[in-house]
Amino acid sequence: MNAAEFSALEDAPQSSDLQLLERLAEDLTAIGFSYDEVSQMLGEEASAALARDQILPALRVIERDAADTELACAFRIFQLGRTEEAAALNKAFPSLKVDGLLKLGLIEPWASGYRATVALTLHSSDADGELWVAHDLGAHQRPGVLRTDHVLGIGQASLTLAQITLREKVDRALDLGTGCGIQLFHLLGHANHVTATDLSARALAFTRFNLLLNHKVLKLDPRNLQDRVSLLRGSLFEPVAGQKFDLIASNPPFVITPRRATEREKDRFTYRDGGMSGDRLVSTLIAQAGDYLNPGASMQMLSNWEIHRLDDDSNEPWDRRVKSWFPEDLDVWVIEREQTTPSVYAETWLRDASQTEDSSSYAAAYNAYLDDFESRGVGAIGFGLVYFRKAATGAATLRRFEQITHPIEQPVAGTLQRDIAMADELAAAGEAFRDWHLLVADDVTEERHQRPGAEHPGVILLRQGAGLRRTELLDTAQAGFASACDGDLSVAQLVNALDSLIGEGEEDFTERLYEAVSRLLRHGLLRKM
Repeated sequence: MNAAEFSALEDAPQSSDLQLLERLAEDLTAIGFSYDEVSQMLGEEASAALARDQILPALRVIERDAADTELACAFRIFQLGRTEEAAALNKAFPSLKVDGLLKLGLIEPWASGYRATVALTLHSSDADGELWVAHDLGAHQRPGVLRTDHVLGIGQASLTLAQITLREKVDRALDLGTGCGIQLFHLLGHANHVTATDLSARALAFTRFNLLLNHKVLKLDPRNLQDRVSLLRGSLFEPVAGQKFDLIASNPPFVITPRRATEREKDRFTYRDGGMSGDRLVSTLIAQAGDYLNPGASMQMLSNWEIHRLDDDSNEPWDRRVKSWFPEDLDVWVIEREQTTPSVYAETWLRDASQTEDSSSYAAAYNAYLDDFESRGVGAIGFGLVYFRKAATGAATLRRFEQITHPIEQPVAGTLQRDIAMADELAAAGEAFRDWHLLVADDVTEERHQRPGAEHPGVILLRQGAGLRRTELLDTAQAGFASACDGDLSVAQLVNALDSLIGEGEEDFTERLYEAVSRLLRHGLLRKM
């Protein structure tokens, strides 16, 4: 499909008339459809409830305090899914009026008034200003099972991916599985050109609408959108065959979904289900990705993975299968953020699509999930963050698979970039890092715990207050090294001094201490001067 076809796709926002889009932007600006104005109208408690998809507190506040305002009218119809009369819409959108809203495909006649066909949500990207983002209404706004080609809004997964994607300046970037365009908006802040792909034509229609509605904030020429953005339809890497990129971000349809012999593609929830069995979509995506990365280029993505049961009915290590997915020429860092059981996983995704309404079909769908997991011996499902990079020269040097389930500081992209750079520097330096002069990172504190009356602490911890918020357990030598890291002496000088003081002739004392110092550097608790 070409851009013109995306702009006028049936059952999606219309973006072929730039003048109407300009008038929509003018009206939204005039009524104060912005984060600050909406937050002030709702108040803290109702705003927090809305973030949990609970709309009733917002309705109560609006009806009590702001029922007749233009902002309330726009918010009710586009965020709360309520019906509005023509007179109220004409007042709220004086440039566009009902006729313009209808032509843009944003509303439809309903009962004695009009209701929204899409949601309009506020979002801040890397651009200098807020965006209005169109997407399909959720089940909390419009009750009922979601349509199979549902276009997601700004969910936690979208925000998480945006927060882990590296923000270095690049020439060409790819947003694989763009949805309504969230990652694309962020990528435009640091990429000269972004290609956005999706299997869903409706998703690309929403994306084009959002780009043109926000062209001023995104610094795009609405009549030459192709100068900065390409919109391509297709599965995985098919639309960009033969192309290479400097950065790829992807929130792919990774949800593990039971396959049925009789299933039809049109019955799949394409926004989350890529049509492959188990976690094969993710493993396939990873296996192919290196062919689309320039040397030194990286990809960040979200993923689910299956964790299989062993013969003794315990679960295998979470990363056993995940490690096998990555070719040898990729630097890799995978962080598992959470695990869940098959039953909780089934409940989560059935609830996500509002498939819990019909008890008989819900039971059948629930059992299909459990049967599917049992057929492959799945004991748990992991969710995590995936970074990989095509080695610029020589062999890959970064292979890191770890569980970090505690809260971390967001956005974490800067921390990832710092730690990857340090891993590169350590690999290049070899033993020469022993000549470095180090400091303790500014966000690091030390804790010592000891039994009452004990002469020495039994536990010494270094805690990282920012980034990944790691906690490192230190022995006496490592604690002594950290305490002496004021930049005056080199790593080797400090290690040799500690060896003389407390090494007591231990054969591997210095090597163990060097390895600990290297780990603290890789994890960002120590830094070079």
